[in-house]
Amino acid sequence: MGMVAELERRQSAMELHVINSIQQSLDNNQPLSFQALASLRSLIINPAAPDSTLSSVLDALTRSLQLNRDPVFLHHAVKLLSDLASHRPHLSPFALDLLRSDSLFSSASPRLVGESLSVLLSLASIGNDMDAARFVSLCLGPSVSVRQCLLRNAEKLVFRESVLLAVFLGFTRDPYPYVRKEALDGLVKLCKNGDFDDRDVIEGCYCRAVELLRDAENYVRSAAVRAVCEWGRLLVICSEDMNKQDSSDAVFIQLGCMVRDMSLDVRLEAFEALGKIGLVSEDILLQTLSKKVLGINKDKAYKPIEGLDISVSAVAGAYIHGLEDEFSEVRMSACYSLRTLTVFSLRFACEALNLMMDMLNDDSTVIRLQALDAIHHMATSDHLKVEKIHIHRFLSVLVDSSSVIRSMTRKILKLAKLPQFELFKLCIDGLLGNLEIYPQDEADVLSALFHFGRNHGKFTVHIIEEVAPEMEPASGGKLSFDSTRVAAFLVLAISAPLSHEKDVSAIPPRIFSYAVTWLGRISYGLSDIMNQEKLLAYLSECSRSSTISLADFKINEALLTVEGDASIPLCSKVDSPVSMPFWKDSGGISDYHQQEFLSLGKSAAHAEYELGEHSELRKYVNLIFKKVKDSWSLVELGCTTEACKGIRACKEEVASFTTESPGSFGAVAFTLQYLQVIEMLAKVWGHLRATKMLNPNGVGKLELLFAKLDRRLREISNRFIGLSKGEELQILDLVLVACLLRLSRVEICCCNAAMKLLSSTVAHVEYLHKEGSIEPSNFVTEVKKSLHDVDSSSSSSSCQPLLFKKLLDSFSLQQFVLYGTPRSVHAELAVPGNDSENPLPFIPGIPASIPLAITLHNI
Repeated sequence: MGMVAELERRQSAMELHVINSIQQSLDNNQPLSFQALASLRSLIINPAAPDSTLSSVLDALTRSLQLNRDPVFLHHAVKLLSDLASHRPHLSPFALDLLRSDSLFSSASPRLVGESLSVLLSLASIGNDMDAARFVSLCLGPSVSVRQCLLRNAEKLVFRESVLLAVFLGFTRDPYPYVRKEALDGLVKLCKNGDFDDRDVIEGCYCRAVELLRDAENYVRSAAVRAVCEWGRLLVICSEDMNKQDSSDAVFIQLGCMVRDMSLDVRLEAFEALGKIGLVSEDILLQTLSKKVLGINKDKAYKPIEGLDISVSAVAGAYIHGLEDEFSEVRMSACYSLRTLTVFSLRFACEALNLMMDMLNDDSTVIRLQALDAIHHMATSDHLKVEKIHIHRFLSVLVDSSSVIRSMTRKILKLAKLPQFELFKLCIDGLLGNLEIYPQDEADVLSALFHFGRNHGKFTVHIIEEVAPEMEPASGGKLSFDSTRVAAFLVLAISAPLSHEKDVSAIPPRIFSYAVTWLGRISYGLSDIMNQEKLLAYLSECSRSSTISLADFKINEALLTVEGDASIPLCSKVDSPVSMPFWKDSGGISDYHQQEFLSLGKSAAHAEYELGEHSELRKYVNLIFKKVKDSWSLVELGCTTEACKGIRACKEEVASFTTESPGSFGAVAFTLQYLQVIEMLAKVWGHLRATKMLNPNGVGKLELLFAKLDRRLREISNRFIGLSKGEELQILDLVLVACLLRLSRVEICCCNAAMKLLSSTVAHVEYLHKEGSIEPSNFVTEVKKSLHDVDSSSSSSSCQPLLFKKLLDSFSLQQFVLYGTPRSVHAELAVPGNDSENPLPFIPGIPASIPLAITLHNI
């Protein structure tokens, strides 16, 4: 208490000294001293300071600004006025008037003018007060930083469009390249937000942007590409109807000239801009796919504006250059740009398909995925024409090592319509090969077979006739329940009656009877189409009737329609060219979640409705969880290093997700935390499941890994709210495994603490099972049974490593399925008004008062 009293006494003495200095300055009509100026901030930010004292501070600063023109003094005065405006709302108008005064803006120091502008712009208090004359005079001043700052923030200033247009156009000729870039960006913002109908103005801005496409600086050319795109689109709009096509073609060709630029950023901007042009002639589109000038385009030129001629040959092979670029970012941008243009021409889409098939050989998984996304886009627009030369390359990605690639390929097959039975049969063989190599894909493969068979009713009947002997019971009347191939053909067979094709021969009714014996397995694969009860009724009806139609069974047609293009562009922004897509298809469902979904029914459906806009992110996250489950088999085989590499790759993918939309931050944060838990668990598993004894160094390293794992588990258990009971149970499974791992080795076991945690976790698991009416997994059942045996044992020691090792053998990582939108409990801390160049001032020997801005989320 004595120390606190002493500090308060010193603080009061300092404030009294500052007040005396202020009063002395006012009485003598002199500026404040530097010592007094340095002490004012603690007085300003002190909430107990009286208003009368702060008014005196403001008067003293006003007088000092008139009497002292020293740049250092004015710099400190600006910082104090900024603090005064931020912390004292009732005095803010007076402080801002001083910041806008001629005493600061007429300073000979450009840095001081820039600081004053930055403060005013940050406080959003300059737009209504700065007149056009002062704005222009400051822009014409000697300071490049002031000019750049004003141009960058010009949209905050309330001026007429004509003033801003004149300023931006004028400074596109500034000798400093950064100023030219800001002027071009200003023209782009003006074009997007303004309302221009004067063709002369539009032509002038467009021509100026075209001139700067030849600028020496990369960032200026990038800005010029954006300006040409936006003003070019406006030029097309204001053109007469008969000239709109020519104007749009001319803008497209002008942008196409930049795809060979030496700068990576310029090429990225060029391809992004090409994808935004919504009206392009077919002959020009075809020219972008051929390096040789086509006959129809020889000597063909456009003249959108007087004095501005451009030849079609300038765009020859544009997309070939982009898809062959050495940088993966450019190849990806070219893929997406080409994707958006395939809807305009069937012939162009067919030619582009050849290039997309070549891109499926790319080393980058993301680019292969983007190429498949482009093919899927062709399918949704009914422009996908698969031929025999494509089919083998396309089907090879069904056995790609990436589960996301395989999922996207199957998604395309759900929409495909093939003209020949030979191609149809090759696709069926490809899906069966996928199922044989990756059994974990079974649910999605069965779904793809159902949709694919329904789209080719006659072919399906024909192939079922060929393979019918395989589906017949073996000797003794028993079906081959261990044959996944039989399940695949049964799904294909039951899709035929729902085909839109006419005169589809009937599938033998007994086939549907066979399918009933596979009901659980088939319904799991067709869960996106109909539930198990509806499927059973359908199979029962078909097994009694030789013919049945969609109308007869009264199945909602919407349930059987594969949704159209649902992907998000991989390359939507030049500053963030790689942004992963969110796919419609989700992964498999764990035992926990399947039981929970069936028991909760309406609650799960309500949660699905609430997610709405976040369902794409959630479903792609579920695919990430599926990849993690697949990698766990490597951990069990002892290939921990390879498994951790796969998990780190998943973390990189998740880290690239956008979190701008509301609610997405929690899902991304939870996924990253889950991946970190699995990575640490895999490392610990790799150490402890080895047969050799641990050396002393290994024990220390393992203790460190356990500490990290425990921390990760605590964070994922406590930092996220809104999880379902099934999701909580899977997290508790991981806690149980961590306890068992610690108990399985004598060298590192702290038996009492680990057993206590294991018992409490099992009790929590039992409670959640009862609350949610969820059946426990085999692993949890074995742990509960063994724990009961240990407790009832007469042995003095309850630590039995061999028993806990045996329990670990029954553990198998279940795929985590995210049904809701978890919310992350976290806080953000910031120190306003503090940076490396201008740190918070303090007086040695006196406690410093540091303001903190703390934002709590979901607390």
